[in-house]
Amino acid sequence: MASRTVSRPSSRPIGTATRGTTNPNRLRRMDRWIAHTHGAALRRGDAPIAVDLGYGAAPWTAVELLGRLRTVCPAAEVVGVEIDPARVAAAKPYERDGLSFAHGGFEVPLAPGRRPALIRAANVLRQYDEDEVVAVWERLCARLAPGGLLVEGTCDEIGRRHVWVALGPEGPRTITFAARLGSLDTPSDLAERLPKALIHRNVPGEPVHAFLRDFDRAWAAAAPYSALSARQRWIRTATALRADWPVTDGVTRWRQGELTVRWEVLAPRG
Repeated sequence: MASRTVSRPSSRPIGTATRGTTNPNRLRRMDRWIAHTHGAALRRGDAPIAVDLGYGAAPWTAVELLGRLRTVCPAAEVVGVEIDPARVAAAKPYERDGLSFAHGGFEVPLAPGRRPALIRAANVLRQYDEDEVVAVWERLCARLAPGGLLVEGTCDEIGRRHVWVALGPEGPRTITFAARLGSLDTPSDLAERLPKALIHRNVPGEPVHAFLRDFDRAWAAAAPYSALSARQRWIRTATALRADWPVTDGVTRWRQGELTVRWEVLAPRG
């Protein structure tokens, strides 16, 4: 990893501050997906701690994450982690039962013996170089509790378009594309929200480029279904896409404007 994320003294947080941009409900799509796919694992844990890493200048995303996780795991706890101490101080008044804020970075500072069942890192790695991403993923996954999940991705300012990668201790598992379908012209519009590991790989010869090409073609072929609704068009598109790509979800998630595929088929070449 480049020096800015590994050369700091051990007593200092690892990483650099983000711009801090945040808005209420910005991460609702990611949160819904996490609650659906990881809720059972959280309930099985003895201490279901979730970390909102790099929550930004305001604590809204951490507050919302707690509320959404508690719909599936009443014992869930959220710790918001920020590398900017002023942001931590500003968030402290929002602390309550199950919600706290801590100064830190990629080292994910928790009390001794505590490990998170979930780390959510949204819009954090965009400022880093592509060749730094894997090392950050490995560092964060090493902090997870057994059965834990890291979700890392990028969305637009109001959460209409979002792409995220889900990782376990063994590495990346899946990548999810999510959108507010009424505002989507083509699925490849999501390319601008690809996570850092893929944002520069949307070029001919790379798997993600081929996938988005096929996604657009299936979307165009499903155009007649738009007379029913954008949702029906997306479902038809996902059904067609599944014939050639390892789509891992089904109609329940497609109705939410999501589509998930296995990571290894989109992973960068080389």
